Order: sequence, then C-alpha cells, then structure tokens
Amino acid sequence: MSISRAPADFDRSISPPENRGEHETGRTLHIATYNIHKGLSFFNQRLILHELRDQLHGLDVDVVFLQEVVGEHALHATRFRDWPRNTQYEFLADSMWPDFAYGKNAVYGHGHHGNAILSRFSIVNWENEDISAHRFESRGLLHCELAIPGWKDTLHCICVHLGLFRRGRSQQLEAIEKRIRQLVSPDAPLVVAGDFNDWRGAANPLLASRLNLVEVFQHTHGKAARSFPSVLPLLRLDRIYIRGFQVKNAQILHNRPWSRISDHAVLSANIMRT
Repeated sequence: MSISRAPADFDRSISPPENRGEHETGRTLHIATYNIHKGLSFFNQRLILHELRDQLHGLDVDVVFLQEVVGEHALHATRFRDWPRNTQYEFLADSMWPDFAYGKNAVYGHGHHGNAILSRFSIVNWENEDISAHRFESRGLLHCELAIPGWKDTLHCICVHLGLFRRGRSQQLEAIEKRIRQLVSPDAPLVVAGDFNDWRGAANPLLASRLNLVEVFQHTHGKAARSFPSVLPLLRLDRIYIRGFQVKNAQILHNRPWSRISDHAVLSANIMRT
C-alpha cells in the first residue's frame, strides 16, 4: 500500500471502501488504545514489533488508537535484523485494518514518531494538529473521520499523547476542547483515546463537564484504568472517552504477553451507538 504525503506534518494512506462484514455494520464497535513504546522492549534491547502485531490482530478490534509509533528510524533499521521495510503503522495494519492515518509529532535527525489510527472502515478525512506545550516535548492530536456503513454521521476519532508536565497537559486539554467544539457536532459520535499521562485525574472532570464525554472505565468501574507500568499497573495514564455511545464492557490487558511488549497496558472497550 502506497503512502501519499500531505502538505503538513502527517502522513496518510486511504484504501477504497469495501464490504466490512455484517457484524461491523451494526451499532457496536470494538476499540482499543495502546502506547506501543516504539515497537521495542524495555530499555530498547529487543524489537517486539512482530509479536505486537500478532497480539493486536488477535484482539480483532475495529479501530485502534496507537501512540509512540515510529514512522522512520534509520538507526534502528540497521541495528535490528527484522526491522520492517515499511513503516510501523503499515506493518501493524497489514490486512487487518485497510485504512490508517499517521501523525508525525517528534522529528529528529534519524527519523520521527507520533500517533496512528488503524481502522477497518474508510477514513474520509483526517488532520494532525501540533499541540506541543514547549520545545522539549513534541505532542500531537490526530483527528480522523470514519465512514461506517449504515451510519448517518461519520465517526470522529481523536488519538492523543499528552505531555509529562501538568501545565502542558492543561494547555493540551484546552486544545482538545477547542477542536471538538469547532469541528465535531454535538450529535456526532466521538471517541477520544490515548496516553493522557494524567495520573492526577485532571482530564476527567474537564472533558466530562465541558464536552459531555464519558470515560469508559470511569463509567464501568468507577475509576480510570490503572495502565502503567504494565507489569504491575499503578498509574491511571491511558483513557478512552466516548460521546454518543453506551459502554457494553471494558477491559485492561496487562498480563503476559502484553507486559513483555510495552510498558503500558492495552485498554479495549465494546461500545454501542445510542
């Protein structure tokens, strides 16, 4: 699958619409979010991208929100024998998710990484917005619109990876709020997911009270999910926020083999359109 380059700091590849199957054209979606740690093991000793792809495919989700995805890395490509020839998001998408979008956030001399959304459905529009709070952390907001067969409105999906510092995260949450108010109709279905680095829980009251978003684990379990570190999750960093859906169930995946793949747990949810 070829990559077409847009005149901004993001890449995109779109495949034509096709019949996704009866179970995918209903009102229920299976989604997941995962910080993949650039496809490398702890301390960057091993390439675990192949195992990661197998496990992600086994989840059989409709839409995947990924953070710390490498678009290019010339040094790792020479260091690891099994480094894929194409980009990480293309490699992970494979035949499971025909459509994908990539937001290039952190750019360095030997490559770049950012966020990605992989989808079983056609991505009809997308944009990557720079929401960096300072020059020491490059952060982005990847916003895609998905055309789902049988749905009147497009599904808005926003993948984020917020900063490590409280002040910067506050500015980035304001950027998320501004974008949603400007570009997403209150009646349109919406999912905002990713690594919020929000161990203080500041995002929940803001997004819930101002934008009428529901965090799936807050709704089903009373608290956001403990997702970091994956070996023994203690901090509630990763989130899935929804609007226009009901939560059927939500799951945290952090035991083996997931704990060998990334320092973050996978969060997944089955949601139903209201």
